[in-house]
Amino acid sequence: MEEATREICRGLDSHWELEGGGVPVAVEKAIAAVKAVSQKRRRRTGSHTTDPYHAQLWILGDAIGEACWLKGHASGIRRKAPAEGKIRVDLSVNELLQLGWLAHLGFQHMMPNYRGFEIYRFSSEEDALEGARAVGKIEGVIPVKERPVADLTVQFKSRQKLIADWWKTMPDRLMA
Repeated sequence: MEEATREICRGLDSHWELEGGGVPVAVEKAIAAVKAVSQKRRRRTGSHTTDPYHAQLWILGDAIGEACWLKGHASGIRRKAPAEGKIRVDLSVNELLQLGWLAHLGFQHMMPNYRGFEIYRFSSEEDALEGARAVGKIEGVIPVKERPVADLTVQFKSRQKLIADWWKTMPDRLMA
């Protein structure tokens, strides 16, 4: 048992040295407790009591597991975080498709030689509303000081009005 504990400690030391950090305090304390128990003379106990050496090994295993989980969790957080100066946005496939079409149309209209031959249209009111929501998501992650419009709700409401005006029932549209 003592030899196995020494091997575990050697492996842990080399692992944490390789990673550039020291052994976590909780693991150091657990290792010290295991070493202290192993240096004491053990006497036979009854079958209903726990061997102190085993109890300290459980504590060591718990400390190692906690340290590994924390290290892995921190690593996962760093991996998921966007790069410095970048922003990450979660979009569904449909929202991404909507934004792709809208970006393509916007690009075409910005070109001086665009003649407007290609026609892409929303297929329904729901389709248009989904496109408006996707654009709103993109606008919402633009840092406040960089936004071309101070109040994003004004733009979003104007898009909703444009959609609602187009997809009104036919009699209402004929009266206007």
